[in-house]
Amino acid sequence: MASKRAVSRRLGIKEYVPAYLGTELSDFDLLTGVSFASGGCGFDPLTAELVSVLTMDNQLDLFKEYKGKLERVAGEHRAGEIVATSVYMVVTGTDDLANTYFTTPFRRDYDLESYIEFVVRCASDFIKKLYGQGARRINVTGAPPIGCVPSQRTNAGGLDRDCVPLYNQASVVLNAALEKEIKRLNGSADLPGSVLKYIDLYTPLLDMIQRPSAYGFDVTNRGCCGTGVFEVTMTCNRYTAHPCRDPSKFLFWDTYHLTERGYELLMEQIINRYGL
Repeated sequence: MASKRAVSRRLGIKEYVPAYLGTELSDFDLLTGVSFASGGCGFDPLTAELVSVLTMDNQLDLFKEYKGKLERVAGEHRAGEIVATSVYMVVTGTDDLANTYFTTPFRRDYDLESYIEFVVRCASDFIKKLYGQGARRINVTGAPPIGCVPSQRTNAGGLDRDCVPLYNQASVVLNAALEKEIKRLNGSADLPGSVLKYIDLYTPLLDMIQRPSAYGFDVTNRGCCGTGVFEVTMTCNRYTAHPCRDPSKFLFWDTYHLTERGYELLMEQIINRYGL
């Protein structure tokens, strides 16, 4: 939620972008943006299946359903304008590497290079499908420095929980391939009128991790929640994992996600660079 709030605040839309599922949406919500995100998914459909969440194609089906609701609220012509002029943020792919490839054995029939090629093909196919549903302004984020995320430090960073060079290098390779594909697709004959942007998360987040004092952080190698080593999402609660006293001093809230201040600072850099 913090990431969605950071985006909507910085863009001046509203307090936060509500989830499409599980919430009672008003006409205003439908007109001003919703989120179809399902935590734990990836471009690789297996990534979502492994943790029983919605795949990217499932989310696209929800978008089709949303467009019907939007037409009933705004009328067919206005709904078409909203769909065509809206900004679409596609933020996924991290779990493909961190969970599906490095943590489970189910994609080990690929070497790392060929798996990254597969993920980029899946990303390209999704962008084309999203375009086919009327989206034109599509922003796709790259992977963060996965090896420096607290959970991956714990899993593969040794006794000192150092950043994992192999995991970070995998992010670099994926990001380069993804950026190249987005540039190829942007405004191409296959996607005329498209405005596609690759958004680099890796560089600003790595800088925050390596130079915490420049951003006012004290801790970047573990999360605020509990010990910060294993806790994530629902395991962060007052019964099993007490949070730190001052989350603003931590870059990470849990083993995987940033604190609200972390997201705010990250989004500030991204919007200053890309405009969105």
